[in-house]
Amino acid sequence: MSLLRGFRVSQIGPGLAAAVCGRLLADVGAEVACLAPDDDTTLGLYLNQGKSVAPSLDAVATAQMIIAEGGPTVLRARGHDAVALRRINPSAALVFISPYGQTGPDADVPATDLTLFYASFIARLLTGQVDDLAEAPIRPVGEQSAFIGGLAGACAGMHAALGATPGAVADVSIQEALATLVMTELARAGLSGRNWGRKRNTDGNGATVCILPARDGYAAISPREEKQWAAWLEAMGFPEWGNDPRFAKKPDRVANWDALHALMSDWSRQHNKQALADLAQEAHVPSFPLREPAEHFLSLQLAHRGFWRDCEIGGTTLKAPGAPFGLTLHPGPATPHPAGPLPLSGIRVLDFSWVIAGPTTTRTLAAMGAEVIKVEAPGRGDPGRASETHTVLGQAKRGIVLDLKKPEAIAIARKLALECDVLVENFATGVMDRLGLGADDLRKVNPNLIYISASGLGRTGPEAQAVAYGTLLQCYAGFAGLNRHPERAPRVGMAWLDPMCGLMLGFITAAALWQRQHAGGVARVDFSMVEAMLWTMADPLLATQINGPAQPVGNHSAQYAPHNAYRCAGVDDWVALSITNDEAWRALCGTVPALAHLVASTETDRQAQATPIDTILAAWFADKPAPETAAMLQQANIAAAALAGSATLVVNAHLTSRAFWDAHDPGVLPGLPWRMNFLRQSGPPPGLGADTDAVLRDVLHIPEKQRETLRQSGAFGA
Repeated sequence: MSLLRGFRVSQIGPGLAAAVCGRLLADVGAEVACLAPDDDTTLGLYLNQGKSVAPSLDAVATAQMIIAEGGPTVLRARGHDAVALRRINPSAALVFISPYGQTGPDADVPATDLTLFYASFIARLLTGQVDDLAEAPIRPVGEQSAFIGGLAGACAGMHAALGATPGAVADVSIQEALATLVMTELARAGLSGRNWGRKRNTDGNGATVCILPARDGYAAISPREEKQWAAWLEAMGFPEWGNDPRFAKKPDRVANWDALHALMSDWSRQHNKQALADLAQEAHVPSFPLREPAEHFLSLQLAHRGFWRDCEIGGTTLKAPGAPFGLTLHPGPATPHPAGPLPLSGIRVLDFSWVIAGPTTTRTLAAMGAEVIKVEAPGRGDPGRASETHTVLGQAKRGIVLDLKKPEAIAIARKLALECDVLVENFATGVMDRLGLGADDLRKVNPNLIYISASGLGRTGPEAQAVAYGTLLQCYAGFAGLNRHPERAPRVGMAWLDPMCGLMLGFITAAALWQRQHAGGVARVDFSMVEAMLWTMADPLLATQINGPAQPVGNHSAQYAPHNAYRCAGVDDWVALSITNDEAWRALCGTVPALAHLVASTETDRQAQATPIDTILAAWFADKPAPETAAMLQQANIAAAALAGSATLVVNAHLTSRAFWDAHDPGVLPGLPWRMNFLRQSGPPPGLGADTDAVLRDVLHIPEKQRETLRQSGAFGA
């Protein structure tokens, strides 16, 4: 379904992140024209397939969005900087994607996928806590810095294109886009100065979600609630150790995790991975097998949803990810929204989302000017309130409490839907329909309402009812299984998928608003998180069909050597290093004299001698301070980065210069992963139900006496 038909995009110059940005836009119907695209790799060919080719830079004159990748010096040299592009097209939204942004002291620092993961703090978190700090932090599979940077570019660019003022500029920093995948950890560091440690403490979060060995691989399971733990014990056949007081409550399981995991593993090894997941799902315990990427080509769920598309590369037809959105476009006239100082000024959003993915989406919408009304249940409200998650993702929203078990509360929700432009929800499949708040029900109330649903596997298909969390879906997709050193067993790792989906959902919401405003039609979006994960895993999915099953490689690269991380003098201090050309190798040899005797002047030579090169570099780095050494290498124009921590990012001079951090008593909170040439909306997060009375008064015009009657009915909780 074409959502952006008639929206013209120019993608100029090489760069995988720009190609990802253009791919997402093209996947929902935009007309994307490429000037000098990056087609040197299978991934580049896939990302640029189906786009037209622009003959010259003059083609950008009619574009509504222009995407360019590179640091400021590179863009000026190519004639792709803002000054040059504005001469040709003064009104298009400009999207610049670069490793460290277009401003700041590090703007021209050389970078690669590996070094960006070190500089952004994500390498420290990716695979979760470790038992041995000698295990190097790693980057994830599949050029993910390009995917995250491209997603951030598409999200920022689509909002810039919605603005009433022509010529908006979005400056996307890949470092910042990666860092904001861990908003809670950054917020904790910004408010308290506390840093996340890599060394495993007690369970390392295993009592919440863990991986169990099976006869044919692994399965991930998440019996995080007491009722789920009880159901899991029953599914396992009530093992004798299930009555052990060491495992009675979750704090006990955390404290005695090693013993518990060993007992569960003894049992799980007797079963196949799919059987383990099926057994858990039947007991309503979230679980999925760890699949190899190629296993998804046979998925009945993905076949039902028409996810795969054919991709011609080098004369061979490959299966490639399709659009990660299920889209239905209901006809309707163009509906301009009121012009205002921000792109979403005058837009009202009804937010039924919770935890991370949905609140990340609506945080972006609020920052871009929307009035976001966050609906929570009485009692504890959004689980994000138990940590800094709500502090950072709840900013500039209005908070109301509705007890949706009460018919009076349902009636209020329906009335609010009538007054809103967008609804965002991420309940389990079927919940909103049972409440009478599903897309079809509310379309009768408000045919102009854009309805965004997010779920683990989508709202339709044979697996639509599966109970899922983002971390489990990372395992299911094959992401967690590949993000490891070859000799290590897979770990669940950080909650990568949820915040990544927040970027995708922020983009598709802006695209749906553009469609409604300019071309007409009202979108209903059925978003599948596992499809989004697979969309960003295009590289291993394509490589599997060419070279055989994908294998974990840690920090090594099939293209470049040396390409690794090296431990330095501190307790857990590391420097990542990537040599991607002969000039950088010569500079490295000038810095590390022991390398000079190697005959490694070409990439082929360096690949052949990767092991002795790594041995020399490991010895050279071992007694050196990481930050200073990384800075020295960068000065020599070598791609290198010290392993960042959340607390070091808080005081990072480059991020400070780019105004990445927002003041928030008693400290700072992380901002958005881009800088715009206009301000964003900010404000404190709402207390639980703090705006219930005001929203009912201001939006629904319900008088005080009627509000008191509703309060007495329990519509707002006890």
